[in-house]
Amino acid sequence: MRKPFQILIITVFSYLSVCGTENYPAGARAVALSNAFVSVSDVWSTFHNQATLSQLEAFSAGVFYESRYLVDELSLAAGTVNMPAIRGTVGFSFYQLGKGTYKESKLGLAYSKKLSQRLSAALQLDYFLYRFPENDGAKGFPTFEAGASYQTTKELTLAMHVFNPVMNGFETAFGKQKLPLILRIGGHYQFADKSLVSFEIQKNTNSDAQVKAGLEFYLVKNLALRFGVSGRPVQISSGLGYSFGKFSTDIAFSYHGNLGFTPSVSINYKL
Repeated sequence: MRKPFQILIITVFSYLSVCGTENYPAGARAVALSNAFVSVSDVWSTFHNQATLSQLEAFSAGVFYESRYLVDELSLAAGTVNMPAIRGTVGFSFYQLGKGTYKESKLGLAYSKKLSQRLSAALQLDYFLYRFPENDGAKGFPTFEAGASYQTTKELTLAMHVFNPVMNGFETAFGKQKLPLILRIGGHYQFADKSLVSFEIQKNTNSDAQVKAGLEFYLVKNLALRFGVSGRPVQISSGLGYSFGKFSTDIAFSYHGNLGFTPSVSINYKL
């Protein structure tokens, strides 16, 4: 019964060794919108575009768990904490993918600031740590990411984000293994009735450009329904969000045509 999972894991390892590792997004709300999230301000902006953190005016935090393709060895756990500080917003984030002798981890420290009434910018310093079965110890390296967002009108916000522009990575027996440079450009339109349409183009140096789109609308005051789609490879997603007082919870399900389903959940807190 475990053999198909083992084959999948071996395939993932082979892919990683050839193409390099990834920078994984987090937050079930974003997952439900197919991660077309570069312009949306949220507790999980530390994983998408730190510039939108400047719109958070109070302390916020969240925890996230994702069972990637329903393979326990590829589970992703993440957390974030954000707070106003130094005339801007400071964000802390982390994730860990994998278990046992295979782990990928990331730590991030972000600072976001409003440069004007409509324009915000941010910088995040990252540290990645990797442990693979074939290595005796963990390997790590630093890099950074930066973003900007611009509110063109009350309803429309545009944004861009770049990850790892220095193309940093770590040394292996087969040479330097680099994380890709990832450029994201997009926006969202917020309707008066609390529905939202988001759109984004993402270009990864290891793959072709990917187009993503998401739709969110509220069935009742505190209950949101979400859908998303992205292309090349085609993935579809959906989810629900429910808020109660200072807490909110989101669940999402995404489907990859070749690898299958990925469920995820996040719990968020905002003052």
